[in-house]
Amino acid sequence: MAAPRGWAPLQYGRKAAPAPTGHGPLCSFTPIAASRSGRAAGFRNMSQSVGAGSRKYSETVNAVSLCRTPSINSKPTVCIENGIWLKIYSSCFPAKRRIWKNEFLQTESVPLSCTVVEDRKPGYWKEKYILKQIATVKTRVMQLVKPVDPCTDLPCKNQKAIKASGLSWIIVLKDKNEKEHVMEMAHLSFKDMSVSIYWYGTSWPCLDVLSTLKLFGVLPLLPDRSTAPSKNGPRRRSLIAEYYLSHLTESSVAVGSDKLVQLFSLNPGLLVGLWKGSNEIAFVTVSLHYHQLLERSALGSATVQYVLPTNKPVLDDVDPEYGLHDYDLHLDMHSGKHTYMCGTFKNLFCRKGDIENGYLKLTVVNLKDNAKHIPLVGTVGLSWETTAFKGIVKDCYMMDVTVLDETHKPFWCFSAPVCMKLSSQVSNLYDYMGHIYTTDYADSEGKVCAELVWLEETKEYFIVSLVLYISTEKVNNWYGTNY
Repeated sequence: MAAPRGWAPLQYGRKAAPAPTGHGPLCSFTPIAASRSGRAAGFRNMSQSVGAGSRKYSETVNAVSLCRTPSINSKPTVCIENGIWLKIYSSCFPAKRRIWKNEFLQTESVPLSCTVVEDRKPGYWKEKYILKQIATVKTRVMQLVKPVDPCTDLPCKNQKAIKASGLSWIIVLKDKNEKEHVMEMAHLSFKDMSVSIYWYGTSWPCLDVLSTLKLFGVLPLLPDRSTAPSKNGPRRRSLIAEYYLSHLTESSVAVGSDKLVQLFSLNPGLLVGLWKGSNEIAFVTVSLHYHQLLERSALGSATVQYVLPTNKPVLDDVDPEYGLHDYDLHLDMHSGKHTYMCGTFKNLFCRKGDIENGYLKLTVVNLKDNAKHIPLVGTVGLSWETTAFKGIVKDCYMMDVTVLDETHKPFWCFSAPVCMKLSSQVSNLYDYMGHIYTTDYADSEGKVCAELVWLEETKEYFIVSLVLYISTEKVNNWYGTNY
């Protein structure tokens, strides 16, 4: 078919572009300078109907800014959308070329031509941009988490890394009709070994209709370091955990209550506050341990969690009790801004004879060793808040545990809400005459069992017994042993 009358092919600094054949629509893209009269003539000549066999269509195109799409069935929006993402990609990741200048090898940015759009499938530049952003974020995260605390071997610049990457967290509540309710976090609270994330508001769906709660880390896909990340901009999700809420009050651990709320917990680190006497959610809190925190929050996908790298066992045939000794424990008991106890316990061990029921027993605080009993500072309670109310649930707190192996690697790490339960026993220790409280925590990797005595005279708790039980399956997988 002949070209429309009065139309001339555009010049791109190389061979002239062929005249349109009617095999595909035209779309406007990168402007090219032209005189006002030339533009006017172009508009008059290009606003006309063009036939292709029995197919007829009419288009108005800008004669000074044309690019063609290769497919016969493609739409102008395909070219436009690819072009938008190409512009975003090239502005964030400009192509580089090496040149000799003043006897030195240098690099300079090379602008990408709009002609590359027609050579790519729809969505190519969007996908390429997202993958490049993921790789860039991964590199940045890895750099930020390199510095570690010499005592805990945990990243010591988490707060800075979170701010620099624009990382935040959301929860997605799904009801039994598959409808999703997305909740943005209210605020954060950083501690030595964990971060607590809080959600509260007035638009919670009723617990009776909910099936699951998913926790995601979210990162902006269009980062702007000069401003805070926009909640309305495109973001990438990384699944951290999924919790089942259908039988929350029956199957989960009841942590405690006060006059207004009841607290329930699910591993890992989830705390749900319900208004007393109803199944209405008051708030949600998640406590996340720093170990692999940024990796879990940024490097997973919307459906698959980030998989922590497995430890490569180093066999030791010389040591008959390999994997049973030289553990270090870092323990933090806290709530909000208050820290009730923070301690480090070194050189913990277990003899083969102490392995029982599939667990290694590591005694941290011995009931009979009064010199190592530990006081808690302040009145223990778990603080909570909503848009309108605040409170403290007595005898509850957050427990952060970091166990290091003999090479000082994080071996078992968690952060979770726990409670102290009044025991029916009475202390028979000479130095402590008071009520006994117990705190127990358990997950798939181990257990923590603590006994505390309340001293009425001084109004304080003392930890008089603390024992770790670590799964022999975990030890065998970590060390390559067979206990």
